[in-house]
Amino acid sequence: MPLPRLIPCLDVAAGRVVKGVRFEGLADVGDPVELGALYSDSGADELVYLDVKATLDGRAALVELVARIADRLAIPFTVGGGVRSVADAAALLEAGADKISVNSAALERPELLSELAARLGSQAVVVAIDATRGEVRTRAGTEDAKRSAVAWAREAVERGAGEILLTSIEADGTRSGYDIALTASVTEAVTVPVIASGGAGSAEHVAEALGVAQAALLASILHENPARLATLRDELQALGVQLRDVA
Repeated sequence: MPLPRLIPCLDVAAGRVVKGVRFEGLADVGDPVELGALYSDSGADELVYLDVKATLDGRAALVELVARIADRLAIPFTVGGGVRSVADAAALLEAGADKISVNSAALERPELLSELAARLGSQAVVVAIDATRGEVRTRAGTEDAKRSAVAWAREAVERGAGEILLTSIEADGTRSGYDIALTASVTEAVTVPVIASGGAGSAEHVAEALGVAQAALLASILHENPARLATLRDELQALGVQLRDVA
């Protein structure tokens, strides 16, 4: 069985990394290239970059930024936000991303997932699901998608998604712990890896999430003190979580 992954998440708006609580009150926390490189050097297994304003602003994803990130990173990274077509996704992979994440566009037209999987391979297709009380929200959490997270995750995998990035909006940025019940229900419903997202505030929270999911997304717990990633790895291993060795 693959070892669990620790994945710092960098939400990007206007070319800067930002972080808020429950998708609101975004504050600047750094440069996406420099912060990503720091996490790469500190033992992250992967990174996720999400352009949190692209869908609302009607913009394409940031291909030029992705190219700069790829020049600095030594680990795989996923990019999402503003991916509406196979051409959008292909441009990001050609710029250096390893995977693309789709959210609102797939909810609007689920066939997009099959097209992406056929062209790029399922291993490169991540479906991001933002949920509150088990129900999916779309357009950066501003609209009700009228689907349950479990049902949408199952359909996304059937259409070709190779991974699910599941964010609890209620827990996002609170540092009060992941929504374990939601995460477990989605993990049990699909046959692909699930990344738990939203709520990490301690090593115990992360260990709990990794008990039901294959990876944990990390944001607020790290952004104020990126060096926390190295100590977090040590704390997790002390709690019995097996992680990959860091050179």
